[in-house]
Amino acid sequence: MKAAFIKKYGNDEVMHVGDLPKPQVGPHDVLIQIKAASINPIDFKIKAGLLKFLRKNSFPLILGHDLSGEIVKIGDQVTKFKKGDLVFTRPSSTGTFAEYIAVSEDEVALKPANISFEEAASLPLVGLTAWQAFESANLHAGQRVLIQAGAGGVGSFAIQLAKVRGAEVWTTTSEKNIDFVKSLGADHVINYKKEKVWDVLKGMDLVFDTLGGDDLYKIYPVVKKGGWIVSISGSPDQKTARDMELGAMKTFVLGVVGLKANLLAMARGIHYKFLFMKPEAQQLNQIRILVEQGKIRPVIDSVFQLADIQKGLEHSMAGRARGKIIVKIAD
Repeated sequence: MKAAFIKKYGNDEVMHVGDLPKPQVGPHDVLIQIKAASINPIDFKIKAGLLKFLRKNSFPLILGHDLSGEIVKIGDQVTKFKKGDLVFTRPSSTGTFAEYIAVSEDEVALKPANISFEEAASLPLVGLTAWQAFESANLHAGQRVLIQAGAGGVGSFAIQLAKVRGAEVWTTTSEKNIDFVKSLGADHVINYKKEKVWDVLKGMDLVFDTLGGDDLYKIYPVVKKGGWIVSISGSPDQKTARDMELGAMKTFVLGVVGLKANLLAMARGIHYKFLFMKPEAQQLNQIRILVEQGKIRPVIDSVFQLADIQKGLEHSMAGRARGKIIVKIAD
C-alpha cells in the first residue's frame, strides 16, 4: 500500500511516500480503506522526536492521527460494523497517512452522513480534544470560556462546541479572522496583536489553552477561583503519566515537569489539567449527531494529495491555517 512515513526523528526529516505492507487485521479490528486524513500539530511534534519520552515507536513510522474511510474487511469477532460501512476515527496509534489501517472496532464511529470524506477527516482529533477538555472542566450553560487561537483546527471546533453547551465564548485571533470566528459563534474576540488577554479579561470559568509556553503561565489571573485551565500545549504532569500508565520513573519526571503549572494553580485556587486526548467512539458518535443536526460544521483550510504531504506538513507548521489541513488519500 502507499503510505507517508518517516525513517527517523528530526526537524529536517522529510516525509517519504512509498510502498509499505498492508496491516494485518486482528479479531476485533476493522480494516479501513482511508479516503482522507488530516494533519495535526502532533504529527510534526512526533516527527521532531518531541514525544518519544511518552511514546515508543519503530521505523519506518507512518504518521497521521485521524481519518475517514470505508471498512473493507472485518475481524472474525467484530460485531459493531460490517464491510462497506463509512466511518471516521481517531485511532490509538499513528498510521492514517496511508491507503489502509487496521483499527479496533471500539475506536470507530459511523461517518456523518451529510458531509464529505474530507470534511469528516477534519473532525476526530480536534473534536475529541475539545469534547474531553470541556468534559474535564464540566463546561455548561452560562459559563464563560476563553478559547485560545479560535481560527485554528482545535479552536474552530471548540468555539462551536462551547456554544452548543450554552457557554459565553471569548477567543483570540488576528484581525483578518475576526469575522470568521464570529461566524462560528464567538461572542467576544480579542485581537492578540493589539491586546493581551491577561490585560483585559478576568473571571473566566475555563481557559482552553492551545498555545502553551509563557502564555500559559500568564493566563492564570484570567481564571476565577475554582475555575479551570485545560491545556493541550502546556506541561504534562503526574496525572498525565498515570493516565497513560507510563510507570514510576516517567511519572516522577513528568511530576517535575508539571510542577510549576500545578503550583501556580494551587496558589490561585484553580484547577490545571494537561489533556492528552484519548480515542473514544461514543464521543465521536455524539459529534456525528451534532454535525448531522447542523450544530457543528467542519472547517477546512486546504487539501493536499498524499504525494504532496510534506507541503501540507510545512503549511501546518507555519501556524496560519484557518481550520484543518486535509490529506486526500483516495477518491
